[in-house]
Amino acid sequence: MKRNRVRIGAAAVATAGVVTGAGLWINALGTGHADDDGDRGTVAAQPKASRCVGAKAATTAVDNPDETPLDRLLDDIDRLGRNRFAHSFTGLSVDEDHKAADLYRIPSASFDDAVCDAAEKGVTVRIHDTDASRTDLDALADRISEDMNRWDGTFQLRQVGVDERGWVSVGVDDPGTAEPVLHDTFGHERHLRVVHVEQAHLD
Repeated sequence: MKRNRVRIGAAAVATAGVVTGAGLWINALGTGHADDDGDRGTVAAQPKASRCVGAKAATTAVDNPDETPLDRLLDDIDRLGRNRFAHSFTGLSVDEDHKAADLYRIPSASFDDAVCDAAEKGVTVRIHDTDASRTDLDALADRISEDMNRWDGTFQLRQVGVDERGWVSVGVDDPGTAEPVLHDTFGHERHLRVVHVEQAHLD
């Protein structure tokens, strides 16, 4: 089973005027390549993927014996992505069936090394290139969701969220009408995807 790693962050997901704290780990905005010092350069148009297999001996946490090597790796990536490599980190998803983590990041050799060094035996890390950081994507999502009723009468903005693969997903009632308006207002055509979602109903 493949699932998204959940990150708690402000306005990561907004629906129909309600902003929740749960969001998906994800990519960075603007064309760029994050070097180890945070500078950006050119990144290939087509995302690449590489992988590494954990080589470190597995350990057992005394305070949490049920914790798996994959759990520990996810925690390590969370910590690295929030701190030292925040300029590069985009998102994270989990493939539990294959004991694998999918890391999405702006290319950074030192980030890759840190993650692969943390991986224990039996765990695989699949690494995907992006061109946007989670920080930048969160900022874009916040801007879009500031006023969920802004376009009432033109279209209905129903949901805003960050996808771990490197874009902001905007759910509306009429994508054909909304897409050009949103791109004209916010730009970021590569990092803003407009989709149809049904109106949410409270039970």
